[in-house]
Amino acid sequence: MFVELERTHLNVIFDIRSIITMFYFEFDKNYVFSGEKHDFWEMVYVDKGEIEVLADTNRHLLKQGTLIFHKPNEFHSFSAMHGRAPNVIVITFDCHAIEMEKFADKVIQLHDEERDLLARIIHEGSNAFSFPFGYPLERKQQPQLGGEQLLKNYLETLLIILLRRDSQQESGLKLSRLPREKGNDQLVSAIVRYMEDKLEAQLSIAEIGRTFHVAQSNLKDLFKKSTGKSIMEYFANMKIEKAKASIREETHNFTEIASLLGFSSVHYFSKAFKRISGMSPSEYAKSVKARSRIE
Repeated sequence: MFVELERTHLNVIFDIRSIITMFYFEFDKNYVFSGEKHDFWEMVYVDKGEIEVLADTNRHLLKQGTLIFHKPNEFHSFSAMHGRAPNVIVITFDCHAIEMEKFADKVIQLHDEERDLLARIIHEGSNAFSFPFGYPLERKQQPQLGGEQLLKNYLETLLIILLRRDSQQESGLKLSRLPREKGNDQLVSAIVRYMEDKLEAQLSIAEIGRTFHVAQSNLKDLFKKSTGKSIMEYFANMKIEKAKASIREETHNFTEIASLLGFSSVHYFSKAFKRISGMSPSEYAKSVKARSRIE
């Protein structure tokens, strides 16, 4: 016997059907974006450094880990601050939900869960579109299955979580926060902080293991599981990210940067830089200056 059952149609708050742009910018220390306005939403997140944002007539200081939304037809511009070269994520999209108005004129400090979602958005964007992202976005010839849908889902999830947090604050709810890190995650975070303080050194897995009283085999497994990279690969990437910031901030020449980051020579520094970033230090410096002139 055929039985027709009643369907419960799901209520949707945010329904994002189109992305206009998606960028991960590495700006120099003097970068100034003169400004624009457009008829769609824009999300700006500071991954590293600081920027000063002008939104119509309001000025905001965005520090590392903070985000701002620009509503449609709002004039906005920004500039680097304090001689530091910022890394900035910019995503623009169409969304006509009235709940988006809740985000207007607010600077939001992202929590761990929200930063993870933003990382997933960029990751799925790179699975679906050619990276580094351009305008218009160019679909990969062989994209990862479902990349565009996951990008949409993660972006909508981020908006919902931010909206919930805003609603809880407005209603005066005092929710206890779970500890940010537990067990292995706490250990990995501690190791990353340790490596950040040792960028000038030649660290080894044995040294890290002794410092944190963890067997090397266990250390390798839990770090790879948590970050997707080996410890030494992660440490090498950290050094090159620091080198990029130094190049953009023009604080040291290549030889000085190599020495400060523990490379035995500028030659080995250049080889590591090109292996990880795909270009030499001088090519990277030229690309930053060229991008600044274009933008």
